[in-house]
This record gives sequence, structure tokens and C-alpha cells, in this order.
Amino acid sequence: MLLRFTKMHGLGNDFIVFDAPSDDAVPDGAALKQLADRRTGIGFDQALVLLPPRAKDTDVYYRIFNADGSEVEQCGNGARCVGKLVAEKLARQDLHMDSLGGRVDVQLRKDGLVSVDMGIPDFTPAAVGFDATREADVYPLRVGESELQISAVSMGNPHAVMRVPSVSEAPVDTLGPAVENHPRFANRTNVGFLEVVSRTHIRLRVFERGVGETLACGTGACAAVAVGRRLGLLDEEVTVDALGGRLVIRWPGPGEHLWMTGPAITVFEGTVTL
Repeated sequence: MLLRFTKMHGLGNDFIVFDAPSDDAVPDGAALKQLADRRTGIGFDQALVLLPPRAKDTDVYYRIFNADGSEVEQCGNGARCVGKLVAEKLARQDLHMDSLGGRVDVQLRKDGLVSVDMGIPDFTPAAVGFDATREADVYPLRVGESELQISAVSMGNPHAVMRVPSVSEAPVDTLGPAVENHPRFANRTNVGFLEVVSRTHIRLRVFERGVGETLACGTGACAAVAVGRRLGLLDEEVTVDALGGRLVIRWPGPGEHLWMTGPAITVFEGTVTL
């Protein structure tokens, strides 16, 4: 089978994007994991599969597979890349997309950036797949001999967010996998390390579920700002500095939709034999 793909990235969070006529034509997890290898494959954090629309008034349905072959619900940087690719093919400035994590609306801006409506943040434990007796702003989480303080929110996919004094000194390599695979998260979780610089500026590192630390995580940036807003630490519009670059997140508050703005870059097009 010959697979035609487009390699894209959002702030260094990189993807292959390809079309499939149906779910039956999507490569299995083992094949995608092999392609994700950066030495013997193409190399990517996620594979984004474009399928025919499944909901009324939408232009495309997309599925998301992590580098380990597991399927996930949502990907913010990936949504911007899918949105830009499909909108340009359709000669449109805006479009409506759908995924396992829900509907996503996209706007291509005149400055070349892409804005995406990521929906309403959901802090209920059930939405995150988190074992808790009630919803709270902050939860204690026992990891080894330490008790962490985390917040939990769904942006269509699960996120645990913890505040740190400095992201450059945060123990991402050790706490990231420990929290990702913590038994209180039914489907594992993405793990964000949040440093608040000011009410309009944060720094962020994210250990992504099924991938490891990435240069940027779009839903992670959305989750971090949503948590910061809920804790009263941030204003409505926040600049998020990730290792790979900068995003702007705007969230008016509870019950409102959250918008993410950032770049979506096409690197090259190619083919590979599966």
C-alpha cells in the first residue's frame, strides 16, 4: 500500500496528515508506530487521518494517532494543521471540523496564523476520566513518596496541570510519565507543567500521553490557561510560551468557548510504502 502524506508542524509538534476513504483504509496502530520512528520511519508526534464528514454542516472528520500507535480524542496543534490544509484545498478562510473529541471550528487569518475554537473546557472528573469523589479546583495526587497538587480538565482529551516555579527546572522526565500513567486516570493523561510569569503570560512544558515531552501541545496550552483562569491567576487573553514557540489563548470564562491561535506549517509532501 502506498501512502501519500503531508508533513506539517505547529511549533515543532509534528504530524503526518493523510486522506483515507473510510475507517477500514486507516493503517493499524503497529504500522503507524513504525512510521513514527525518527530513525527508521518518517518521524512524527501524531498521525492525522482525514475522513469524509460524519456530521451535518462539517467539512471533514479527522482521527488522531499518537507515536505509540494509540488513538486519542483531540490535538490542538494538529487541529490547526488539519484546518489550514483542508481550508486551503477548499479555497476557504473558515471551516467546520469534527473529531472523536468533538467539533472544532477553524479560521485562517490574514497574518498567516490559524485560530481554532477548542470548545468549552470541562472540569468534571468524569470528562477527564479522573477518579475523584467531587469536582475541585485542585486535587492531591500521591506519586511515590510525594503528594502533588494538580488540576484536571478536559479539552476533548484529558489533562493534568500542575504549577511549578520554573519550567526549565521542572522534573518533566520523571513526573511526566508517573502522572500520565497514574491509576486515578482511567485512560492515562497529558501532563502540563505551568509557570505563571504574569496575568497575561505563562511558560509551559507538556508530557504528552503516548508520545512523551513535545516541543508544544495545543490542547495542553488551552488546558493550562483554563486552569490558570479558574484559579484566578490569569486574564482573558494569555500568551503561552512552549519550547517550540508561542501560542495565544483566549477564554472569557466558564461556559464560554476557548480559542487558540498559532502557526501551522507545511514542511513537505511525500509517499511511503506500508
